[in-house]
Amino acid sequence: MDQTTLVAALLGLLEGLTEFIPVSSTGHVLLAGHFLGFQSTGKAFEVLIQLGAILAILGVYAKRLVAIFTSAPHDPAARQFIASILIAFLPAVVVGVLAHDFIKTVMFESPLLIAIMLVIGGVILLVVDRLDQNPSHHDAMELPLGMSLKIGVIQCLAMIPGVSRSGATIVGAMALGASKRAAAEFSFFLSMPTMAGAFAYDLWKNRDVLSAADLGTISVGFVFAFIAALVVVRGLLDYVSRHGYVLFGWWRIIVGVAVLLAISMGY
Repeated sequence: MDQTTLVAALLGLLEGLTEFIPVSSTGHVLLAGHFLGFQSTGKAFEVLIQLGAILAILGVYAKRLVAIFTSAPHDPAARQFIASILIAFLPAVVVGVLAHDFIKTVMFESPLLIAIMLVIGGVILLVVDRLDQNPSHHDAMELPLGMSLKIGVIQCLAMIPGVSRSGATIVGAMALGASKRAAAEFSFFLSMPTMAGAFAYDLWKNRDVLSAADLGTISVGFVFAFIAALVVVRGLLDYVSRHGYVLFGWWRIIVGVAVLLAISMGY
């Protein structure tokens, strides 16, 4: 295994392990790539390997998704849930298309910004987790449409690398009255169209610059992201139901501070 393939595998593992926990998978992959000297064409690798995580969560939720869509013609609750996810997804479509080039060429190139966002997000997670929460919504499939739209707007903050898509949606949902488990599960479902849309749009934008070698590297990252994400998705809901998000908050702060120190020393 050559060095590029090894780094791609490591970054794929990192993507899969962090995609569905509120620590910013893209931020972690970009920072790791920065310190490992990894450069991807058009920063496409960091986005396209998310396909592995998408397929992992589709596999875990396949049976439930089939049940939702097959019951939708005669079940108002299923139709409302599908509508909730689509409504929450729409803000990311608008902002993602309008800001794509700025995000990839400016924000993705700033380890300092990513580190700062990790620390700020970590502090927010710790504060929110310790609030005396009295949630009014305990089922991810029963969130009101208006609440779903607000979560979708909050999700757009995650286009700043280091914020975390799952972190933004989970904190947003909890602040709006969802329980920890319902917030995490709604974030899971919302990740499917969001990440699939980001994958498709980024692939289209980079269609003329990606080489066969790039696609090979991306494939390695995808496979390892898929394997790692499978492990995380299966256990995360039970973990956050019992322990909350304190661990992830402190992890963000530790990583962010370590990166800030490294940058201050010239790395």
